[in-house]
Amino acid sequence: MLIKNATIYTAVLPEPIPGDILVKDGKIVAVGPNLPADGEEVFDATGLSAYPGFVEAHCHIGLDGYGIGYEGADYNEHSDPVVPHLRAIDGIEPTDPTFAMAARAGVTTVCTGPGSANVLGGTFVAIKTAGNRVDDMIVRDNVAMKCAFGENPKRCYKEKGISTRMSTAAKLREALLKAQQYKEKKDAGKDVAFDMKSEALLPVLEGKMPLKAHAHQANDLFTAIRIAKEFGVGLTLEHCTEGHKVARQLAAEGYPMAVGPSLTHATKFELRDKTFATPGILARAGGHVCIITDSPVIPQQYLPLCAGLAVKSGMDRHEALRAITINAAEHIGIADRVGSIEAGKDADIVLARGDVFDVSGEVVQVFIEGRKVDME
Repeated sequence: MLIKNATIYTAVLPEPIPGDILVKDGKIVAVGPNLPADGEEVFDATGLSAYPGFVEAHCHIGLDGYGIGYEGADYNEHSDPVVPHLRAIDGIEPTDPTFAMAARAGVTTVCTGPGSANVLGGTFVAIKTAGNRVDDMIVRDNVAMKCAFGENPKRCYKEKGISTRMSTAAKLREALLKAQQYKEKKDAGKDVAFDMKSEALLPVLEGKMPLKAHAHQANDLFTAIRIAKEFGVGLTLEHCTEGHKVARQLAAEGYPMAVGPSLTHATKFELRDKTFATPGILARAGGHVCIITDSPVIPQQYLPLCAGLAVKSGMDRHEALRAITINAAEHIGIADRVGSIEAGKDADIVLARGDVFDVSGEVVQVFIEGRKVDME
């Protein structure tokens, strides 16, 4: 397929370029002006803008059923505050209507996983938003290990020994220390009883998978950083609601930050200072920033609108685009495949009329790995 005559926002170059996009076998082969059509299907994109497929770095799509209650609620485990051995892939319902809604809006890749009720909740997976079997939608499994700080674990497990921020941090340390000792014995060839929770944490301790830390308040963000440093493990910071208050300190630490959901009522105390200005402030401080919906908190299809509201609140437009494309892909470790319009990447492409950051913008056609998404 050859997409002709588009205004191309690559998410890498600071300005759009006029030109064509050549796609073969689900990959982008070339990007540039006047590319020849050697028998390929031609899609005339005159008057349209081309964007990389939008990437959501933190959501629960497929684990919280659309228009359904308990039967579709598969994102939080309430039996035990420490469940690192759970995997999102085992709970996702790929035919849930939210996937089609997301795909039609240009959100082509999502990182979805457990909620924030648990101190350790299990692993996230990055998947495409088209398909009917999750195994065939995977971009990368075991993207990150969810952990949570702040109000949620306190509220959900106050009857099971977690009533303060101190006890939340202690539970996480306990699990990591136990897994560390388990690893040391295994590495030394000692006979050790199998422990599924510790096994699940080995990739974290080995640097193969970061902790994905739910944290809204500034003090919780720094507790997550403190523990990550104690154990020498990778870390991404999720939500960062008060990140604008400590932007320079967070940027100096260098951990990727996912900001949101910001288009919501402040339903709890730790959200009282949320603002769409946060991602722009963090980006200007030098932080690595992406924007998230935390779907279904904000419906997945409004990810580009959230970027637009960040621009309205002062974020540089190019940085806002990067925040829902290449930065989000880097945040979840899949930038080798998605997040920009470059040769070698998956052919996840959004064609739009008007400004996708604006409510009046119209997504005309979406391609996922070179295949047209049904826009009806």
